[in-house]
Amino acid sequence: MQMLKTSPTFSVVVPMYNVSQYIEECIHSILNQSFTDFEIICVDDGCTDDTISKVLHFDDERIKLVQQENRGLSAARNTGIKHSRGIYIAFLDSDDFWATNKLSRHFDHFQNNSEIGISYSASKFVDENSKLLGFGQDPKLNNISAKDIFCRNPIGNGSAPVIKRAALNQIASVYRINGDVRTCYFDESMRQSDDIECWLRLALNTSWRFAGIAEALTFCRVNSGGLSSNVENQFSAWKYAVEKNRAGNQRFFTQWFSLATSYQMRYLSRRATQSGNTNDAVRLIHKAINNDKRILIEEPARTIISLICAYLSALPKGLYDLVQNKGIQLLSRYRLS
Repeated sequence: MQMLKTSPTFSVVVPMYNVSQYIEECIHSILNQSFTDFEIICVDDGCTDDTISKVLHFDDERIKLVQQENRGLSAARNTGIKHSRGIYIAFLDSDDFWATNKLSRHFDHFQNNSEIGISYSASKFVDENSKLLGFGQDPKLNNISAKDIFCRNPIGNGSAPVIKRAALNQIASVYRINGDVRTCYFDESMRQSDDIECWLRLALNTSWRFAGIAEALTFCRVNSGGLSSNVENQFSAWKYAVEKNRAGNQRFFTQWFSLATSYQMRYLSRRATQSGNTNDAVRLIHKAINNDKRILIEEPARTIISLICAYLSALPKGLYDLVQNKGIQLLSRYRLS
């Protein structure tokens, strides 16, 4: 007698908060996957627009809608995992979308190496109209160490990773939150850097391998409204994520904390540059270089280009965007460090 399969291979968790403009493109990109053995867990994190009505228009039994009061991205991801049944958990932010072979490529990636617990892909950036911006994220793919996760976060964005359930189970914690007993994988007290904290916890506390796929399978949206985020708040959130993982790993943090801090400052300098905040951009890139000179040794070209871009951010936006895009394309083409 043949046993019926009750669980899908993939569970795709889609946290949603007022994303009416993008949610249909997001869900279509999942339904159009060449690998079809999946379920979609759409988590309504207290939407107040017509996001939910658009989700309900889809007639596909693989789509599940779970609703909760607004608790933030980490809580929405945890809720999605709780309601999932798949062997692998994929995350897709509701304003992003995937290439049609995303799940197929990750399935092969896992099947070809049983030690991989976290598979991720390169990404391309798109604007608010889904137009390619001409650059993206081409991360390190193999021989990923905890140092790589700490300093450079090769996963890159929240729509790139697919994770074995067995790996997530190893870092699960049970908390009582507002009277509810919840199993948490992401820290629900965090509104920024929660994904980095989770990846670092996985790297430091499990033996699962991180490995990437060179093909750009994720399309990550750059929203102009999100570029003006407060860099000091982001830096504070990152430091909180670090401190959560320091206990029991003191030797690791003694060796790499200073360098990771410089990489984070460089990243925030680029964020400030993109939002036109020249003063913060210049201040942060100089602090990054002065804090730990190893950043110049490990990635001289990227660091110097970040320095140049910080000063050029005072240019008119159209001219700056042209210069920045050319610089990023140059980095991607020649794989400069």
